[in-house]
Amino acid sequence: MRSFRGVDCDTDHYLVIAKVRERIAVGKKAAHRFDRQRFNLRKLNEPEVREQYQIKITNRFAALVNMNDYEDVNRIWENIKENIQTSAEGSLGLHELKQNKPWFDEEWLGFLDQRKRDKMQWIQNPSQSNVDIMNNVIREVSRHFMYKKKAYLRAKIEKLELTARSKT
Repeated sequence: MRSFRGVDCDTDHYLVIAKVRERIAVGKKAAHRFDRQRFNLRKLNEPEVREQYQIKITNRFAALVNMNDYEDVNRIWENIKENIQTSAEGSLGLHELKQNKPWFDEEWLGFLDQRKRDKMQWIQNPSQSNVDIMNNVIREVSRHFMYKKKAYLRAKIEKLELTARSKT
């Protein structure tokens, strides 16, 4: 960065010139994301599942003992990794990914697309009519989202109350 004090800009400020170097950085989440299987490790808290997993691992590693000591280290590591993965998949199962909320559906996506279109129209032509249209759409979309989410939560609360009444 450099300032040029002698440049006459007809203001009391100085002209500043800067050289900027940009680079694309990989996000932290993308850098640590691997294409690996995630196992349901919470099942290890159950004694029967933990015992079954220990038996499977013990049996698989007993077979690895007979391997030749002169084999390639990478091949041995691949065998160990494969044995652990197959044992875990068989006894623990895969971790289920979180599903979207049930109140987020195709109707919501339509509202979001409409809001995005109106915002882009306002950016391209920032007239007062476009500002009013965008504000009305944002207000309607927010109101719709709030009502839909409240209805979902109300139904869930009713279901829980019904379950609590049936247990007593």
